[in-house]
Amino acid sequence: MSFLCATRMRGGYGGADILQGCDITVEKGEIAVIVGPNGAGKSTAMKAVFGMMSLREGSVVFDGEDITKLSPQDRVAKGMGFVPQTNNIFGTMSVEENLEMGGFLRRDDISVTIEQIYDLFPILREKRAQAAGELSGGQRQQVAVGRALMTQPKLLLLDEPTAGVSPIVMDELFDRIIEVARSGVSILMVEQNARQALEIADKGYVLVQGGNAYTDTGAALLANPEVRRTFLGG
Repeated sequence: MSFLCATRMRGGYGGADILQGCDITVEKGEIAVIVGPNGAGKSTAMKAVFGMMSLREGSVVFDGEDITKLSPQDRVAKGMGFVPQTNNIFGTMSVEENLEMGGFLRRDDISVTIEQIYDLFPILREKRAQAAGELSGGQRQQVAVGRALMTQPKLLLLDEPTAGVSPIVMDELFDRIIEVARSGVSILMVEQNARQALEIADKGYVLVQGGNAYTDTGAALLANPEVRRTFLGG
C-alpha cells in the first residue's frame, strides 16, 4: 500500500458532492501534484486528506493506518503538515515566533529544526526578528512552509504555494520544495501553475468535476497531447 492512500473519496460541504470518488496516492519522498480547472475539487481533495472535510464515502490511509475519522489536529500528530493558501502566518508575530508556534506539539529541542529551516530559506534568518506580515508574498510563503516543517512532518500538504508570487519567486519555492522532498518528506501539492508544477512532479493528478481525469508521472502528463491542449494551454 502507498504511504498515503486516499481512495474513492466522495463528499462536499453540505450540498452536492464536490468529490466524485477521486483517488490520491503518494509514496515516501515523492512529489505529487493535483492540477485541473477551477472548480475541479483540487483544494477540496486536499482538505479531505487533511480531515478538514468529512467524507461521505471513501477512506484515507496514512503510513499504514486508517485515519479517515481523525481530526486535522490528530493528523498533524500522526505526521501531516498543511499549508493553506491564505491566512497561513501570524502576521503580527516575528518570523522566529511563527516558527516556534509551528513547534507547539514538540517536546524536544526545536532550535535544531529552526536552524534547518533557516538553511533552507536563508532570507528568513536575515528577517527572523521582523513581523511576518511585513514580508513580501514569497517570503510569507516561506514562513508558512517553514512553520509546517517545524512539526517534522512525514507528508507536507501545500495548497497553491505559488499563488500571487512572481515567476522568479515561484521557481525558487519549487526548488525548495524539491529539497524538502529529497530529505524524505512526501509532498502533496495543489497548483494552478500546472505546467511548472508538473515539471517537478513525480506523479500528477488532473481532476475534473471531482474525479480523476488523468493520472500519470509529471513528465508523461506534460507529454500527453490531450492534457496539454485541454489543461496546459497547448
